Amino acid sequence: MSLEMLEAESIHIIREVASEFERPALLFSGGKDSIVMLRLAEKAFRPAPMPFALVHVDTGHNFPEVLDYRDKRVAELGVRLIVASVQDSIDAGRVIEPTGRRASRNRLQTTTLLDVIAEHRFDVAFGGARRDEEKARAKERIFSFRDEVGQWDPRNQRPELWNLFNTRIRPGEHIRVFPLSNWTELDVWRYIARDELDVPPIYFAHRRRVFERDGMLLAENPYQSPDPAEVVSEATVRYRTVGDMTCTGAVLSGARTVDDIIQEVATTRITERGATRADDRTSEAAMEDRKREGYF
Repeated sequence: MSLEMLEAESIHIIREVASEFERPALLFSGGKDSIVMLRLAEKAFRPAPMPFALVHVDTGHNFPEVLDYRDKRVAELGVRLIVASVQDSIDAGRVIEPTGRRASRNRLQTTTLLDVIAEHRFDVAFGGARRDEEKARAKERIFSFRDEVGQWDPRNQRPELWNLFNTRIRPGEHIRVFPLSNWTELDVWRYIARDELDVPPIYFAHRRRVFERDGMLLAENPYQSPDPAEVVSEATVRYRTVGDMTCTGAVLSGARTVDDIIQEVATTRITERGATRADDRTSEAAMEDRKREGYF
């Protein structure tokens, strides 16, 4: 599909949600997919303001460059941002922080997300997931039904023939909506180039101190320590996806512009999650297991 067709489909989906649901929210992390989704939401309603709040589930282990971008973009648009804190969930005893060599707060986000949805009574949440990212997401519906405890059951989803969506839910249930379902990583970067969208600087090649673990380059950070055999060195890297510093790997790259990134992505044969996300490597069904619990 052309960018124009993808854009039109996504805007149609966003407007459909706004017309059918009472309390929508848009999940915004400051990553490339949520940046594009936010731009589409702007176009869907401007010059009127967006009729929903932004929500960010903050693990406390995010890249500072991404948080700076998030705050700058929110200030530019003048929209409401709700930050749901994993640290608050830990402090309240809602979740227990994992320990050990591969400990990450990534999975803890599920409880924090479900809590903020319940607190604000959101009946739908926009997410930036794409079907090309990972095999569990490949079978995700655009309108993804979640039950009264926030769980996803792939056998209990609704047909979407001719882009007709069943939006009916009972009290306590909600729907996750993915306007970028049919986009690819390459589509996202071409859209960023076409609309000249600003993105966090970690998407571009830069010098960073990293160490190799399980075939991935993890950033030196205050939340985890390399093993004695894991040598920390400086390399020219960039990030294809942004998440927790503890589970998001960098890739060696010299791509310093959006055009460079487009050329790089056009020739790669590994998805960004497959190449850089340690949380997806815990098992063959890692993503599907997390989604069944209520993950993004």
